[in-house]
Amino acid sequence: MSALTENGEHRDDRDGEGVPPGGGLTTGEVARRLGVAPTTVRTWDRRYGLGPDGHTGGRHRRWTAGDVARLERMCALTATGLPPAEAARLARGEGPPTVVPARGAAVEPRRPPSRSRAGSGLRLGDVRQECKGIARAALRLDAAALERLLLAAIAEHGLVTAWTEVIVPTLQAVGRKWETSGERYVEVEHFLSWHVSGALRRTTPDTVADRPGSTTVLACVPGENHTLALEVLSAALVQRGVPVRMFGGALPVESLIAAVRRTGPAAVGLWAQSRTTASRPLAQHVAGMEWGVRGARRKPVVLTLGPGWAGRAVAGSVRPTGLAEAVAVLESVVTR
Repeated sequence: MSALTENGEHRDDRDGEGVPPGGGLTTGEVARRLGVAPTTVRTWDRRYGLGPDGHTGGRHRRWTAGDVARLERMCALTATGLPPAEAARLARGEGPPTVVPARGAAVEPRRPPSRSRAGSGLRLGDVRQECKGIARAALRLDAAALERLLLAAIAEHGLVTAWTEVIVPTLQAVGRKWETSGERYVEVEHFLSWHVSGALRRTTPDTVADRPGSTTVLACVPGENHTLALEVLSAALVQRGVPVRMFGGALPVESLIAAVRRTGPAAVGLWAQSRTTASRPLAQHVAGMEWGVRGARRKPVVLTLGPGWAGRAVAGSVRPTGLAEAVAVLESVVTR
């Protein structure tokens, strides 16, 4: 699912470590190394030209150290909120290089000199026209206009596209505004987030009835209170008829484990906005939980969601790069 804000971190400069010098890695091995689904690697190959440079005999493609390094760069760029197409262009080495910030610095992709400010001082960049109206309404604290514009964007584009291409860019612009204004405009971000949450509730159908073995549990990890992106994922799944149990922010460890045991979900999504809250041991523990009768026990598919998990592959888990991929993974899991 796309991040709202993200702290940069220097990468370990060992691009080729673990990649055999001969035949290279299979697509499945590359996916596990990156912490993404194999379908993601194939999609990036087919859609953005990020496949292996060389070809070997047989049906299966092999990825060299250079190929994997390019995909690692793709993961790092998309984790900052950069659209996949733009991230792929940079990962392929096209266009100006992206500056790697010092640890703790806010990541902001380099943008063209010409920027849309929506008449408000917000740097919106090359975005859909709807972003400008939403930004102006948020800055004016105009509740009626903001609600109308959000509902219209969701109705016109659908929830996934509206979130990815309209709401997230606006939230990012507001976040940059208060970060560079000495904590001013915080009320605008809270105001906008509240109305986005309200728009989700108004456009989402009733809760889907539970189906044994088909439930998805969604929760923020302990210490994490950023729930909005998880609310969007929940709404998108409900729209597609997927049963969801949403537990919101900062769910204690004991409560998370109890919820998983009581519901026996097909999948568990764990959101972490910050690296300080993303807990690999917790995700691994949940991924190893079992239930059911002897001889037919099941384990959940664990999705590590949010920018806090960037660069933190968890064995037995999947880390989607955005909302659309998270929805696709969860839909495939519950229909098995």
